[in-house]
Amino acid sequence: MNRPLLAVDAPSLYFRAFHGIPEKAAQTPAGEPVNAIRGFMDMLAQLIRTRQPDRVVCALDASWRPAWRVKLVPSYKKHRVAHGDVEEVPASLERQVPILLEVLAAIGIPAFGVDGYEADDVLGTLAATQPAPVEVVSGDRDLFQLVDDARGTRLLYCGRGVAKLDDADEALVQAKYGVPARWYADFAAMRGDPSDGLPGVPGVGEKTAARLIERYGGVEQILAALDDPGAGFAPGVRIKLDAAREYLAKALPVCKVALDVPLPAFEAALPKAPHDGDALLALAERWNLAGSARRLVDALAS
Repeated sequence: MNRPLLAVDAPSLYFRAFHGIPEKAAQTPAGEPVNAIRGFMDMLAQLIRTRQPDRVVCALDASWRPAWRVKLVPSYKKHRVAHGDVEEVPASLERQVPILLEVLAAIGIPAFGVDGYEADDVLGTLAATQPAPVEVVSGDRDLFQLVDDARGTRLLYCGRGVAKLDDADEALVQAKYGVPARWYADFAAMRGDPSDGLPGVPGVGEKTAARLIERYGGVEQILAALDDPGAGFAPGVRIKLDAAREYLAKALPVCKVALDVPLPAFEAALPKAPHDGDALLALAERWNLAGSARRLVDALAS
C-alpha cells in the first residue's frame, strides 16, 4: 500500500494549538509563551505516528486575504482585519510563528506559502499535482471540496482536534452535508460562511442549498436552470436565486480552492532524523521544547 503525502494546513493547526493550550501551561523559564509551538509539534508527531506518511509539507498563508478574492467579494474576511490588510492575530501567537518555522526547518519539513494565495490554495495544488495518496490536514471546512476517492485525496478534518479527527472520504462529505465533495464550494457559496465574511444567498440555508445541488447540480447549473420556466423551482426560491445571480457568479471562484498555484521547489520526503540536530537542540533548549521535540523525533524514527 502506498504511503500518503501529509499536506498540513499550518495556520489551522497553530491557531488551534494556541487557543487549546493555556499560555501559562507552556512557557519558557522567562515566562515566554510557547503553547502554539508545543501544541503544533505534538499534533504533527501524532499525525506522523498514526498516519505513517512518507512525505510531509506544511502550507502557509503568504496572502491570507488575496486581493483577487477581495475584488470579487469585498466582505471576504473583512471582519478579521486588524489594520490595512493585516490579519488580526494575538501578539503572543504572532511571536511564536517564526520560531515554529525555525523548528520545522531544523527537522527538514518544508513549510511555505505563495504570494497571492492562501494556505488552502497551496494544499489544493498539492492534492492536484502530487502523487497519490494525499491526506490534507485542516480544521477548515472549505477543504472538503478536495476530497476525491478516485484520485486518493482525503481530508483529515480536525475540527474537534487531531485526536478526534474525521477521516473524510466522499461518503462522509455526502452524509455530513448532503452534497458531493466536488460541489462543496458551490454549497458554501449559496449557504454562506460568516467566518469568512461570505453572506450567502439570503433565505437559502444548508438544507435548501443541498436540495438544489441534489436536483440541479452546482451553481452554474442552477443559474442556467433558472432560465427554464419548467425547471420546477419553488417561486420563492427562484426569486431569491435570481436576485443573487451576480453574487453567486463572484462568490463561487472565491469559495473554490485554486489547484494551479506555482509552487516553489521542495523536498517532501519525510526525514528519519532531523536535518539539523544541533539547531533543533538549540531551539529546544532556548524555548523549553524538549518534550515536544523528543516526541516528534521519535515519530520520525518510527
